[in-house]
Amino acid sequence: MPGKARPGKIKTRSSAKKRIKKTGTGKFAHEKAAHNHLLGQKSKKQKRLAGRTLVANGYGKTLKKMLPN
Repeated sequence: MPGKARPGKIKTRSSAKKRIKKTGTGKFAHEKAAHNHLLGQKSKKQKRLAGRTLVANGYGKTLKKMLPN
């Protein structure tokens, strides 16, 4: 249609794509740091707690823009 501007596509941020996943309920989760190397000297509790965690509520709007698809 001439005269009508189409909105551009929103690109996914590569950094967020690699680090953050969307859960089945629509929340965002990420992997905590310090769980990939030098595991022999870390305590069991430290290794157990370095798993997946949800992202704080205040970042929801920002993450929806970063991960549109």
